Amino acid sequence: MHPALHSWRDDVPAQIVRLLSYVGALAILSIAAAQFFQSPPVKEPITPIDQSDWIDIERPFPAFALAIPEAGDQPARYAIRRHAEGGGRKDILSLGDTDAPTPFLQVEIYRPGSEPPIHADPAATIADSAAAMGPIDVTLEDEPLASKFGALTLVSFATSTGADRQCLGFLRRFADPRLQVSGWFCQSGGLVPRSMLACALDRLTLLAAGSEPKVGALFAQAERNRSFCGQREPLLAATPKYRMLWQALAMQPESRRQNR
Repeated sequence: MHPALHSWRDDVPAQIVRLLSYVGALAILSIAAAQFFQSPPVKEPITPIDQSDWIDIERPFPAFALAIPEAGDQPARYAIRRHAEGGGRKDILSLGDTDAPTPFLQVEIYRPGSEPPIHADPAATIADSAAAMGPIDVTLEDEPLASKFGALTLVSFATSTGADRQCLGFLRRFADPRLQVSGWFCQSGGLVPRSMLACALDRLTLLAAGSEPKVGALFAQAERNRSFCGQREPLLAATPKYRMLWQALAMQPESRRQNR
């Protein structure tokens, strides 16, 4: 067909296609430019989570017992913690209310794993363990305490969190087996008498040594050294001096006020 015979309508579709192509190209370039020149999104700083080195076991199977029947109405807790990397184990037995003026006893049996060694300083060890009670006036006592576990290093301190109490901390480390017995006994109105602390630890016994026969041997020897709270002969009375240990301890502050 001769070009002169072409109608102007025949060129319209081609022009529309070219126009749409130009518009599409401009839109793509605009989007790319906006993405390139826009400010980077503001990111919230990530706050690291402070994870403890120790993991609480959900269903602890007790390996030790602290039998003080006269304190049966007091809250008792048993916890086991494992070191996340080293595998060390802490069995923690507590008796009493942490925030009340009534007596409170906590005993910790620590069997180290491959984790870094614990504090060499007994006062620092006790202060760290009792951190929740806000220990103040932490003092290493000059004289050790004789107990069925041998000579205990004593550390006295007062609490600044919860009820005002005076506490007597204790610690004994063994090389073979690698084991540490530590904790504290607290009451309001004055320090726990040393003899009462020794009597309370007389009640700490082993339930199961598991695969650690040396731990079983250590506690068996401790039972042979037991003083039965001041009386060696168990046939006469198991705990004659402090037959009602917890009540005697709880009544001490009241009796001191009456004697003033």
